[in-house]
Amino acid sequence: MTSYDKSRLPSRHATEGPERAPHRAFYYAMGLSEKEIHQPFIGVATTWNETAPCNITLRRQAQAAKFGVAAAGGTPREFTTITVTDGIAMGHQGMKASLVSREAIADTVELTMRGHAYDGLVGIAGCDKSLPGMMMAMLRLNVPSVFLYGGSILPGRFEGRDVTIQDVYEAVGRHSGGQMSDAELLALEKVACPSGGSCGGQFTANTMACVSEAVGLALPNSAMTPAPYESRDEYADACGQAVMALIESGLRPRDIVTRAALENAAAVVAASGGSTNAGLHLPAMANEAGVDFDLFDVAEIFKRTPYIADLKPGGRYVAKDLYQVGGVPVLMKALFEGGFLHGDCITVTGRTIAENLESVTFPTDQDVVLTTADPITATGGVVGLRGNLAPEGAIVKVAGMARLRHEGPARVFECEEDAFAAVERRDYSEDDVLVIRYEGPRGGPGMREMLATTAAIYGQGMGEKVALITDGRFSGATRGFCVGHVGPEAAVGGPIGLLEDGDRITIDAEAGTLEVALSDDELAARRARWAARENDFRSGELWKYAQLVGPACKGAVTHPGAAAEVQCYADS
Repeated sequence: MTSYDKSRLPSRHATEGPERAPHRAFYYAMGLSEKEIHQPFIGVATTWNETAPCNITLRRQAQAAKFGVAAAGGTPREFTTITVTDGIAMGHQGMKASLVSREAIADTVELTMRGHAYDGLVGIAGCDKSLPGMMMAMLRLNVPSVFLYGGSILPGRFEGRDVTIQDVYEAVGRHSGGQMSDAELLALEKVACPSGGSCGGQFTANTMACVSEAVGLALPNSAMTPAPYESRDEYADACGQAVMALIESGLRPRDIVTRAALENAAAVVAASGGSTNAGLHLPAMANEAGVDFDLFDVAEIFKRTPYIADLKPGGRYVAKDLYQVGGVPVLMKALFEGGFLHGDCITVTGRTIAENLESVTFPTDQDVVLTTADPITATGGVVGLRGNLAPEGAIVKVAGMARLRHEGPARVFECEEDAFAAVERRDYSEDDVLVIRYEGPRGGPGMREMLATTAAIYGQGMGEKVALITDGRFSGATRGFCVGHVGPEAAVGGPIGLLEDGDRITIDAEAGTLEVALSDDELAARRARWAARENDFRSGELWKYAQLVGPACKGAVTHPGAAAEVQCYADS
């Protein structure tokens, strides 16, 4: 077992020297031995809670990670932080807390690590915003760190087919349209989520799990193993041992998450038809690493990367199916062999992407992941847009879509609830472009997802006949012509805030444009008449977030990031 020199590790401030006797007394009170007190301290942070199935398996995996840390000569210290579970927050005011929770997770992990002077971090997360939040904390602290996804849920079975939570949301639309009975809806909701784990399609959680491997912060093949499988404990144990190897080598998160690594992550999102939320989270992670990588940089990678993984919501398969054909390494192998990944990026294994993929053989007896020579489509499943309606950009998921262009009249709503009510009444027309505004990071505040509304539209059979744009977000489970992250947002006077019913809007995902048929003079005249709106959140966390948050194109972050850093925690 390696003997570690603590003279340059943060925990020396809490454990070494006569003046730290009171600190050590607290550790003796918790049963630590003298030897354990003088070993490196490793935070084992999880988002375990009982809010949703995404998180309920994380406590078990944390114990396995702690065994790995201890076996390699470290002293694990477990702690938890919050999550907001999007599936339960969806469709009501609770969704305003979702994106804000990403910052709270990063902040609270940072504070726990700082306050107790821990030397390294194993971060285990399950729900959508908890994955980027945990990785952001790793980059912010820059201590040796390993990320572990808690794993996906198993697919449900309904009427002889695999189902996910997406099917339940869309069933609400069918039910409101009289195409599904109360009994059928009840039967579906009871079987759609049969186990612990995060939502099973290539929604935000699984997208960011793929990112964790692609960007190099997670062990290869650790992401797609379903949450209920006890084999996840082997990965957790290995994460504990891996972080101790990183303590010894001195390899840190910012050594790993470079511009090239972020490009790899964006390529994996595009190739898998992943969530548009990656367009927020990758720039936010880049901010923590001090790398300039915004929505337009993400979109450029999306544009040149083929879509090769046939995953829900646009495709046929779920995370368990990807796991069964070899997981994220198979997807990365296809991209690497096609020339779409930087193979020289270092990872938490201490080896490069290319070295990690040497032992991976692409399986030819499956159709979950295709080769880049024979893709589903030649360009990625997610597309960036720009135009006079979105000077700061917008994003749309096109995976599985039959059409890539839509033109129609604006139907303007000032919040999601108004839009959802209109959809429930079927008070909209074919070709309409539903506009939901004042739902951006500052204006919401909190940049809500719109899955309840988009799923209802799809459930009514109108998903291919109308479009929806918003300065808010969409769930990874959203499908149809749905454009999010429109910036600048309405709350700061962006063009989306100047729209009126009937304005002609054109969305062209092939050209990458989002335009309204208004002259610059007309937009200027409307802006002169525009006045900022007050929202109802005048105190508390949502108020605080609205004061701090930046634009969506930069990741909707709340602080300057590593570029403004004077002293890094890891060197303190």
